[in-house]
Amino acid sequence: MSTRMGALVLFAACAAAVGHSPAAGEPQKDKEKDKKEKDKKEKGKPNKLAKSSSPYLLQHAHNPVEWYPWGPEALERAKKENKLIFLSIGYSACHWCHVMERESFSNPEVAKLLNANFVCIKVDREERPDVDDIYMTALHVTGEQGGWPLSMFLTPEGKPIFGATYFPPEDKKVGGDTVPGFKTVLAQVVAFDKDRADLVKQADRIAERTVEALEANGRVAVLVPLKRELVAAARDAFDIDPEHGGTGNKSRSFRGTKFPRPPVWGFLLSQAQKPGNDELKTKVALTLAKMLEGGIYDHIGGGFHRYSTERTWTVPHFEKMLYDNAQLVELYAEAHAADPRPEYKRVVAETLGFIRREMTSPESTFYSALDADSNEKEGEFYVWTAAEIKAVLGNDADATLFKAVYSVTAPNFEGKYHILRLPKALAAVAKEQKLTEADLLTKLEPLKKKLFDARATRERPFLDTKIIAAWNGQMIAGYAKAGQVFNEKAYTSAAASAADFVLTKMRDKDGRLLRIYAAAPGEKPAATGTAFLDDYAYVIHGLLNLYDATRDPKWRDAAKQLTDAAVKWYGDGVRGGFYFTATDSEKLFARAKDSYDGVQPSGNSQMARNLLRLGLATKDEAYRDRGIRTIKAFALALQSSPTSMPTMLRALDELLDAAGAPETSDPKDKPAQKNPKESADVVAPKLALDPAKGGTRAFTLTLTVTEPWHLYANPVGLESLADAQTEVTVYVGGKKVEAKLDYPKGQAATDDGTGKYRVYEKTVKITGTFPAADGEVEVRVKLTACKEGTCLLPSVLKVK
Repeated sequence: MSTRMGALVLFAACAAAVGHSPAAGEPQKDKEKDKKEKDKKEKGKPNKLAKSSSPYLLQHAHNPVEWYPWGPEALERAKKENKLIFLSIGYSACHWCHVMERESFSNPEVAKLLNANFVCIKVDREERPDVDDIYMTALHVTGEQGGWPLSMFLTPEGKPIFGATYFPPEDKKVGGDTVPGFKTVLAQVVAFDKDRADLVKQADRIAERTVEALEANGRVAVLVPLKRELVAAARDAFDIDPEHGGTGNKSRSFRGTKFPRPPVWGFLLSQAQKPGNDELKTKVALTLAKMLEGGIYDHIGGGFHRYSTERTWTVPHFEKMLYDNAQLVELYAEAHAADPRPEYKRVVAETLGFIRREMTSPESTFYSALDADSNEKEGEFYVWTAAEIKAVLGNDADATLFKAVYSVTAPNFEGKYHILRLPKALAAVAKEQKLTEADLLTKLEPLKKKLFDARATRERPFLDTKIIAAWNGQMIAGYAKAGQVFNEKAYTSAAASAADFVLTKMRDKDGRLLRIYAAAPGEKPAATGTAFLDDYAYVIHGLLNLYDATRDPKWRDAAKQLTDAAVKWYGDGVRGGFYFTATDSEKLFARAKDSYDGVQPSGNSQMARNLLRLGLATKDEAYRDRGIRTIKAFALALQSSPTSMPTMLRALDELLDAAGAPETSDPKDKPAQKNPKESADVVAPKLALDPAKGGTRAFTLTLTVTEPWHLYANPVGLESLADAQTEVTVYVGGKKVEAKLDYPKGQAATDDGTGKYRVYEKTVKITGTFPAADGEVEVRVKLTACKEGTCLLPSVLKVK
């Protein structure tokens, strides 16, 4: 960044997410009707977002800012008028997004500055995660911390100049520094724009660094053997808070925000079940207990809030996301399968009760999110005063019991409110009350119902009703896993109904997934938007969980169909792994291969697990091979940043655990086996593929044969050995193609009993050409290895 632009101080970052809402009664419906009428009167002139189906964009549809949705119209206008672009990215449940909307985007003075000098584009990050990923990466490469709302200034061509998260409308004093307000920032950018050449140079530099960051996984192919050491190193690399559970920064005594990160705990839970990991098992159990006991869990209505703002899981950001709850249901169900505990079963049942009541559409699919705010105040819907609790419960003994159970002593939110939490395990609380745990739960049930009903009359957080394929896939997976573990048909049925909807209503005529199912104002809901890798990865995961729960082959077959589509449209046939966007998606200035397992697993990590599972379910080694190649593509990341891809590590661990798993290091690194059984045990293949030229592609297949073994040449020169001669076939996109092959002559050999023939020893190179076409190239070689008096079992090596 230029010195002047870098001098802009970035104020707060909204670190992601979304909120909540319970069952509605008639008084609440009347309040909502009144509010809609009031909003209607206060709304200004609609802008170009007014026809959107995105609830987030519709929240800005009456701003005085002349917003455009992301698309050709806005980008072409910027180029035509030679204006910089102001890009704002957020989502419907982001607290600081709402704050900036109220303070700045609804402000006529700010709107005037924006409209006169910029083309303004608003993006829902849940609709366009590809756009969000690129510009969030651009922010990160400049050394700034990310979050939402993401505010970026771009050249007319869409290259990032600089960015930030939330800006206050006016300058603010923070300590001895002045934090520039949004008006000041806009005025500075307008002034800097007088020297456009400098801004373009800066944008070019940032764009180049952004491309390097996003495409790193697609450019580098480092051979790292896939061994147990990778898994063990990662297992021991996580810093786990010994007092409150969760991961964090040990050097800071685990202070600061804590995210549940289900991918981490799914991996560590699986590791904890292995012999010798008792200490890890204790830490995993501690974390699961502290999360369900803390204020991050809604003890009245069920379900988890987004994350904790501090170490103890007490004070959350109050938004509730579908994807968090989906993954946590699956995690606690898996935990119960490994270590049956009543609290695990209870938290799954209560969370699914919340999902059924508040997040399930009439079509049996699942809504996206519940906001953190009510009446423009974060958390207002969920918190209590001691007086409110006493008033609702009435009976002093009931109020005393309830306050003791949920730690209603000193206020723990904004100095006057209580966020309900269990100060210790419910069994321990029951013991203090001289009750069994079951008796305590029975006593608490009617008290919680009274508070739930009272809470339901409050102003509700906004509900984002759009259906996202990816997140529905995760909820299908959670329901199916819970149905399997608890033998609960209602859970399995809910998963099946949602899966049927996604497969029938959220695919195009060619069977490809669509990202969003929603309705624009005055229109019927419809599925729109090319899916991303996450959509395929998570829906396939849900279908495979359904197959495991029901053994109905239709779910396995549907998973197979979607996997084949993902390989075709997103797969990297050269280096392995998958791109986030399809080959025919909108071309942005970079194409990423996502690799970080954050609060959700990356598409590549989830696909690696899917492929290995599908290989077992279908007995088709091609899926398993593709899964191994996906893991190999990210092996360097597993080695250099062991905590960054826990779901990929889980896939690797499952691969290594699988019975009869072949060597998973690169073939050329494969050591000669002391007691080889198959010909593949003594041969290492390597494929070199040339670019297409004149409609054909050329290749060289190098086979390295361990001494003293040899292969039979082609032609072998002896009819009795014809079945054993080396033969190469070529497949493109899974289909065999006609190839012109050039086999070397080989060395002459003679056997007194059979006659003269030819063999390949040490290193042999087979070349050939085949018609160029789209799809992954796979060369297969059938061979038999022999030495004096001994032949190994024949093998078919597949090299991609």
